[in-house]
Amino acid sequence: MNRRAVLLGVGGIGLLATVAGVAVAGSMMLSKDRPLALVYRGQAACSGCSEAVAALLRGASARFDTQFCGPDEDVQISADTLAKAAVYAQPGGGDVRKAWRRVRSHADDIRKFVNDGGNYLGFCLGAYLAGADPGYGLLNGIGVDGYIYSKGATIRDTDDTVVAVRWRGQPRHMYFQDGAAFSVKPGTTATVLATYDTGAPAALVTSYGAGRVGVVGPHPEADSSWYSDTRLSNPDGIRFDLGHDLIQTTFGD
Repeated sequence: MNRRAVLLGVGGIGLLATVAGVAVAGSMMLSKDRPLALVYRGQAACSGCSEAVAALLRGASARFDTQFCGPDEDVQISADTLAKAAVYAQPGGGDVRKAWRRVRSHADDIRKFVNDGGNYLGFCLGAYLAGADPGYGLLNGIGVDGYIYSKGATIRDTDDTVVAVRWRGQPRHMYFQDGAAFSVKPGTTATVLATYDTGAPAALVTSYGAGRVGVVGPHPEADSSWYSDTRLSNPDGIRFDLGHDLIQTTFGD
């Protein structure tokens, strides 16, 4: 399954300019008042996706400090770096199995981080990787599959588009590209934030050990450049409240 690859044209250059200075060379600088969110950036994420997730986190009510981590970043993913963070975020990206080969060496550290009380946020590909086939195995009692393959789905291809959802019961629209849908087994505790038109969960929050896991199939982090690059429009406008709701429900205030 191929996911969206953002083209960094004029809009992308503006996006990069807005996040300049997020990575701090050689160290992790922590604010005494703002929790740290580590955001994966590397070949298991699409161009621009990590930056959009970081911007979403900085705009959330907790006003996270954000730090990119990954194979070519100053900060690597490890038990020590995760121990300094409140959140680890896995953005959207490409093929699930190819991405898994790039991140699976960190699986034990990420599972332990969440089990010990950390928070995981997964967007599109990051939601697939929260599952177990393949993935980090953070969604006990919750299945993950592609919405476009589900019975009754109104989108059947992997093109970038806008999907209708119901978020906390209210009709909304979100940027979408081959995103995940979830199935919750009876007896599993989960807060379903959004559903597709089929009734399948599109976004939810659940527990893993002492930590919490928030996952979403569509892209609540999509900014104006995503829509202009693909000539799409969102009937609701470019808004970030759904992503902030996901973050706040996962992390809390």
